[in-house]
Amino acid sequence: MTEPRLIIPALGSLYAGLRTPMETLLRLAAGALLAVHGYGKIINPFGAVDMVQGLGFYPGVFWSPLLSATEFFGGIFLALGFLTRPAALAASIVLLVTVYAHGFAWGDGLAGAEKSVLWAAITLYFAVRGANAWSVDARIGRQF
Repeated sequence: MTEPRLIIPALGSLYAGLRTPMETLLRLAAGALLAVHGYGKIINPFGAVDMVQGLGFYPGVFWSPLLSATEFFGGIFLALGFLTRPAALAASIVLLVTVYAHGFAWGDGLAGAEKSVLWAAITLYFAVRGANAWSVDARIGRQF
């Protein structure tokens, strides 16, 4: 399958040149924001015990620190492009559980899980795509 032809072909080189920087920016933003989101949990890794048990994940003393580490360290790894696919897959699972737990509340300004859906789409992209040339994975020459 080929990409559609550009209406303005002269823009092709611009788009090609921006592909890697923009993909890197997306990975950095998603990872950094995930790490920021997980920071509160990593400084109190057992603070989400009741929440995870309320979602049906027992024992909470196991799942709460795992959630904390996944968000915080997974976000850092994703931002750096280190172990990109496993970090992105782990983050995707956490985010999709969030979507399942909160669901969609269509109507009230889309209050619900729309941010988690967007974030999960981004992390799933990197779980499939992996990192690009501007990553730690590329510097060490290995990725999953």
